[in-house]
Amino acid sequence: MRDRDSRTERLVDVARLYYEKDRTQNEIAGIYGISRPMVSKLLKEAKEEGIVKITIAAPGEAEGPGQGDPWLDRLQDCFGIQGGAVVENGPNDLATNNAVANAALKLLAGLKQDRLGIGWGHIIGDLTARIERNQGPVRIGGHICPLIGNGGVGLKNYHSNELVRVIAEHSEAEPEFIYTPACALSEQELKLTMALENYHKIYQAWERLDVALVNIGNFPSVPDFASEARYGSLLVKQKAVGRILNYFVTEEGRVIRSDTDYAIQIPLELLRRVRYVVGICSANTKPKALAGVLRTGYVNNVVAPKNVVSAAAELNNELHM
Repeated sequence: MRDRDSRTERLVDVARLYYEKDRTQNEIAGIYGISRPMVSKLLKEAKEEGIVKITIAAPGEAEGPGQGDPWLDRLQDCFGIQGGAVVENGPNDLATNNAVANAALKLLAGLKQDRLGIGWGHIIGDLTARIERNQGPVRIGGHICPLIGNGGVGLKNYHSNELVRVIAEHSEAEPEFIYTPACALSEQELKLTMALENYHKIYQAWERLDVALVNIGNFPSVPDFASEARYGSLLVKQKAVGRILNYFVTEEGRVIRSDTDYAIQIPLELLRRVRYVVGICSANTKPKALAGVLRTGYVNNVVAPKNVVSAAAELNNELHM
């Protein structure tokens, strides 16, 4: 009986760290000296034994039992995420991406939070275009800021300030802009950028975020975000499979670090503190990229096509067989 009580106490403690104190699975693993998959297993047991009860309701639906999507439940079991939306694949990539963008907008509106940070990429560009086409304002937050510096001039979906401007204009949110490129050319340039008043203001905005909307992309990626200059051959040698914003990750969920990476984006220690980190996948996101990103523990909500979700769940099963 005492062993059972101790086991139950541990399940409660792990569940509280994850769901109430917003600690990542990697952090919890470090606290208890166990593996991240074991933390995921303990969270699953906590749900199975009724210690944790998660209710999933799409925005506009009454909350209550029976609202969950079985594929979303599968992601929760595999990776310990909090929620999100899984969309049916359309007849083509364009239709699927439109469905993903619509589901992400509903999710963001349903969270009813004030301070939103957004990443970049084609799928976030699709979401921005969807907001722009809307007849009236889309209420997804009162304040909005970019999570990363601006990409190349010709890359509309990677121009952070333009994405923020359009969303703010059509959501009646107060925008905050970042006046830096996505990557500095040297350590000295990075330090000078971080000393600017504008960077300090953006950093303060990152510290106060309620929601972060981040793209989940592939590796190799197009564009490649100056990956050779930032990492040399590290991404290939360490077998990168995907990325969050401009952070590259391995299949096991490890973020690859480089001494010459001068990217300007929200630090991971701040991203970890955001209450809702919503990862959004396009029709072209590879299942390995989604699985690798979810294993980092930084993303706790997912909006993705069903085929990507189902394949990512299968990969997770294969990894732990």
